[in-house]
Amino acid sequence: MLGFSLVRRFPTLMTPLANSHNRAADGEAWARALLDQPAQWLPWLQAEPPDLVIYAHAVCNVSKCQQHAAWARRMNIDCLASVLQHVPAATRFVYLSSDHVFGGDGIYDESSSPRPISVYGETRVAAERLVLQRPGALVVRSGLAIGPSLNGRAGFFDWLRYRQAQQLPLTVIRDEWRSTAWSADLAQRVFDLARSELTGIRHVTTQSVVSRPVLARVLMQQQGVSPDFDVRARAEQSYPHLGYVELATIYDDELAAPLPALW
Repeated sequence: MLGFSLVRRFPTLMTPLANSHNRAADGEAWARALLDQPAQWLPWLQAEPPDLVIYAHAVCNVSKCQQHAAWARRMNIDCLASVLQHVPAATRFVYLSSDHVFGGDGIYDESSSPRPISVYGETRVAAERLVLQRPGALVVRSGLAIGPSLNGRAGFFDWLRYRQAQQLPLTVIRDEWRSTAWSADLAQRVFDLARSELTGIRHVTTQSVVSRPVLARVLMQQQGVSPDFDVRARAEQSYPHLGYVELATIYDDELAAPLPALW
């Protein structure tokens, strides 16, 4: 979803390569490829070697990753390794990671040791390690992005709207708190970080650290929808959920400033 927001915000500066399974109208003109099929994307990459690659791909379905661990590792780690192998050494490489590298309740900055609680989080940690072996690379960790998705159903914002419109049940987690920002603001910060000379790991901090129920209520009210949903504890779920995970930073430069609150 953050990759989608990057292309929406910088349509003349980004050349997107999207998953061929997703044929939503907003991305009909995009180049398409499956990352586990190098023959589909290598010609695209080699036709005009880029100055910058922002790698926004990951299978983020925590439940599915938990159930199919080998598949999750193939998609989130092996695909990245294949791309890294073929990106020219002179190309700046930026990897968009996640607060799921952490798991226990806490406030985490770039010096904090990863502590994933899910297979998905483990794949993110392993992917980061691959990227950090590349000279000049940057890993950007962000929390929950709120905004539109390519297919109109992904991400918390579209998920709420879609399920309410289809009169499907809505259940949100009572005890999950995340650093949260509008995806357009996140896209701008990622772009600025990518165009900088920074390397290593950087966190994107936010002014909004909110629980899922509060977030759901606010987003549904903003859409003119009655905030009607069920609430459950993460301990009641069949797969791991984050608790209180707030991203902080050890840096104090302009690109470390917290992003605006959602309201």
